[in-house]
Amino acid sequence: MIFSNTKPKVYFKTFGCRTNVFDTQVMMSNLKDFEVAKDEKDADIVVINSCTVTNGADSTARGYINQLNKLPKKPRVVFTGCGVWTKGESLFNENKVDSLFGHSEKEKINDLLKDENRFFKAGDLEHIDETIVEEFIGKSRAFIKIQEGCDFRCSYCIIPYVRGDARSYNETKILEQVEKLANNGFGEFILTGTNVGSYGKKQHTSLAKLLKKMSQIKGVRRIRMGSIEPIQIDDEFKEIINEPFMAKHLHIALQHTSKEMLQIMNRRNKVLKDLELFEFLRDNGYALGTDFIVGHPGETNQIWKEAIENLHNFPLTHVHAFTYSKRDGTPSATMKDIVKGDVAKERYKELVSIIDNKNYEFRKNNKQTLEILIEQQKNGKYVGLDQFFNHIEVDSSVDLTGDWIFLDKYEVRQDTNVAKFE
Repeated sequence: MIFSNTKPKVYFKTFGCRTNVFDTQVMMSNLKDFEVAKDEKDADIVVINSCTVTNGADSTARGYINQLNKLPKKPRVVFTGCGVWTKGESLFNENKVDSLFGHSEKEKINDLLKDENRFFKAGDLEHIDETIVEEFIGKSRAFIKIQEGCDFRCSYCIIPYVRGDARSYNETKILEQVEKLANNGFGEFILTGTNVGSYGKKQHTSLAKLLKKMSQIKGVRRIRMGSIEPIQIDDEFKEIINEPFMAKHLHIALQHTSKEMLQIMNRRNKVLKDLELFEFLRDNGYALGTDFIVGHPGETNQIWKEAIENLHNFPLTHVHAFTYSKRDGTPSATMKDIVKGDVAKERYKELVSIIDNKNYEFRKNNKQTLEILIEQQKNGKYVGLDQFFNHIEVDSSVDLTGDWIFLDKYEVRQDTNVAKFE
């Protein structure tokens, strides 16, 4: 990204998931008549890339907009992201934002920002980006968006209604982007999208085939994936799990471990089949993470008890847990048998504690050399992620930022691994 002293300054505020992180990079890559500001206080324009996965996400974005209005140099506020389809119209009509555009319009950002009139361009839910992202500002790992949208209709989720149905990016474009990023020094790639495992649908290809082709590009050392559904790990995918380019960590979305709760959530996965899959992957040396919703309507004490009993059997090492938050416009929002907030909070703590202990045991029992990409220096220590998606803090007198290091000797603490490297 080229910085200058003459172009108007644009600050990007990104909320939500990795897909939004990538979308922001797409917008940055399409700026020609503007420069990126490092602080909203210096910005002439603030672009808010919003998340709308919960009502709380909407409130967070609205709160940020209110903060911008209090800045000494009040910037022009432009709103984009998933929130366009849920709260965009009200924000625009209330004059909370100056302009607004949807996902499908983001590649036109340079022309949009040059238009000083108020505009509302929601676009459509069928668009596929053509932009090749060649750099990730401030990142040592590269995010690669391979698909958009989701065909699932889980009862709690608004995302298919704001991102559209599943559609895959062109394989040639993806590989071209990976090659350019690899040439720019990136060695680790994280595949992202709304529903990564659906890649290749209707295109006579698959996620496994894409991974194989990516691995053949010079400079690609490790590939990770965003959340994938259990039913998407098919026999073809299982054939590549021991390839050296695969990070030894998969994040597989369970959402719950009670049969009845999965039915209430309109999920497609089954507890016993999930457990069989997780045990298979564990036996192949994988650390395993999952998404888990606590306190969804209908989660009775009996259901929670069953879920915890089943959870103990799963070889999990990581969890993205969150208490259920109502999302207007979804079937779950109208369900009865609401779980009280304090109950949900206690269940959340119980769940996280179980997985934290599982992670600690996994790290203590690991006998493999850690392969670590150092991402940054923080509080005097170099920090990075190993192949199992575990953090490590490294003490070194040598600047390790962006380097790959290999460790056999390190200390396993309850919250992280620590080591010295000279």
